[in-house]
Amino acid sequence: MRIRLIALLALTALTAALLAGCGGGSGETRPAPPAKEFPEAKDKTIPELLHSSGATPSNFVIAPASEVFDAGEERYPFGVFTAGQEQVDDVEVALYFAKNSHSPVIGPLPAKLETLETKPAYRSQNGTGPGEAKSVYVVPKVDFPADGSYLAVAMIKGKSGKLEASRLPSPVVGEFPKVPKVGERPPKITTLTAADVGNDLEKIDTRVPPDQMHKVDFAEVLGKKPIVLVFATPALCQSRVCGPVVDVAQQVADKYEPRADFIHQDVYVDNEIPKGLRPQLKAFHLPTEPWTYLIGKEGVIKDRLSGAYGVDELEEAMQTILPG
Repeated sequence: MRIRLIALLALTALTAALLAGCGGGSGETRPAPPAKEFPEAKDKTIPELLHSSGATPSNFVIAPASEVFDAGEERYPFGVFTAGQEQVDDVEVALYFAKNSHSPVIGPLPAKLETLETKPAYRSQNGTGPGEAKSVYVVPKVDFPADGSYLAVAMIKGKSGKLEASRLPSPVVGEFPKVPKVGERPPKITTLTAADVGNDLEKIDTRVPPDQMHKVDFAEVLGKKPIVLVFATPALCQSRVCGPVVDVAQQVADKYEPRADFIHQDVYVDNEIPKGLRPQLKAFHLPTEPWTYLIGKEGVIKDRLSGAYGVDELEEAMQTILPG
């Protein structure tokens, strides 16, 4: 069994030229622009929005960074690319959603830009090589009212201020009901520790060098301490975001340990793709990676992050398990 690839940056993994071709490359997190800078959508349908906005069809490609959405408020991460597969981080973007072409539009929902960069001490070989992602756009909350397929449109503003429109792949809300949700208790999986492999971390970690998030077994600390559980395979990740995500998690771990336990679970049995997924991922029913779960001391999921995120976003999520 092979994990299904998410759209974000799987597109860019086709070429090692991405890194050299990244747009902007500021390395900084940028807040979302005001919603008033984008076309009003109240009482409009998607076709009416596109017609009234005056936006021209865009050549930019919007690539979602997650496939798993449930009804209610959901984080929506995505990448922006040129037709030549170069990552773009110097535009402003707002998303719009609707249940169908006759339904009222949800939006505008402006996106912030999250840098995936870490301090130099935390940059692994996996996170800095050709093709690795450097940033991700995020709409923190999309309120999906019900399960089903949705239409999605992005309005994009470049430096010139010209407004462009691009359609996104249709998100399917409720497609993966078995993936653990916020408010639920996670499966009580066993994760191997450094002690279990005689400190030979390469047996359980594809990061180069291995990270230090293998100190405790998830099953032993669940319900006793706050936990950050990261599912990612830095060396084998075809979406090219796993290396940066694990680097980010390690930097945040060094700030918050021992108040919370950080655990990195790699993806494939014996770190070999042909051997299939490790049982820990199967227990969580994860169709994609990377994934990060934040679990409170009482053993309940408080937040989850699918796909890429930066240091700022993970530290914000930490407040759900370590308030104050």
